[in-house]
Amino acid sequence: MKRINSLIISVAALALVATTCSTQDPLEKLSQESFKGKWGYIDREGNAIIEPQFEQASDFSDGFAAVEIGEKRGYIDKTGKVAIDPRYNFSGDFSEGLAAVEIDDKWGYIDKTGKLVIKPQFEEAEKFSEGLANVKIEGKWGYIDKSGNIVIKPQYDIIGEFSEGLARVMIDGKCAYIDKTNNAAIKPQFDHGWPFRDGLAAVEISGKWGFIDKTGQMIIKPQFLAADDFSEGVACVLMESMFGAKWGYIGKDGKMFLAPQFQWAGTFSEGLAVVKVSGKYGYMDKSGNMVIKPQYSEAWQFSEGLARVRISDK
Repeated sequence: MKRINSLIISVAALALVATTCSTQDPLEKLSQESFKGKWGYIDREGNAIIEPQFEQASDFSDGFAAVEIGEKRGYIDKTGKVAIDPRYNFSGDFSEGLAAVEIDDKWGYIDKTGKLVIKPQFEEAEKFSEGLANVKIEGKWGYIDKSGNIVIKPQYDIIGEFSEGLARVMIDGKCAYIDKTNNAAIKPQFDHGWPFRDGLAAVEISGKWGFIDKTGQMIIKPQFLAADDFSEGVACVLMESMFGAKWGYIGKDGKMFLAPQFQWAGTFSEGLAVVKVSGKYGYMDKSGNMVIKPQYSEAWQFSEGLARVRISDK
């Protein structure tokens, strides 16, 4: 469930029906035949706030979530009502008041009224972060500001969003981190890397993942099979255990916070993290207590009080 490029969605969805939670048992309600295989949204108690009805859906961001309705992408608000009519082939999340949308094979940006503020002109486009967005022109990636002006000219094959003042880019096959003036703050030396979160970034060297600080110093030595961002003081990592490769959590000192035990684990967000147990996804708190029991075929982190989940169609 990693990120890097914007979500691509192509399957038609059912018509949008806004709902609120009822007194019916959440699991029983979500198990109804008409909901199976669809995405909906739950609250922190596991109640269905927007019932499963979408073939695909995105997280809430800036109060809106992108969903597909009748083979086009539009946006709903947190009550499930359509806020921006579905008229886009593809679209990304809102961030800093703007969202990337595709029109006639070109990407541009709209505001929260649906007004086009940066005309479609890019081959690909990502969300804004710290005032800049990565866009692709003639096969190369660079950065624009919120007026659509090019700030860092397209020159990279792979780039990431700016986070904590730095962005990862690939230079001659190695991952480096640049600042907003395009200076290499951390020289190219890693096989792969993730954005800086909580002052640290996960990087891969020779098949093992560790964490560096913003000077490029290795703070937690490469030792993990995989690693995700730090969030709320902990990071999920994949480690070998007596039961095979399992996901667990470490603190910023590199010490084990929650022992490796999960088939899959996500970053903490709003106090909860998605974990996979016995083939199903649920949510736990930082004490390791299962707050919403594993029951979903897919689940994503909480964002603005809601999380998107999918019920198995089997």
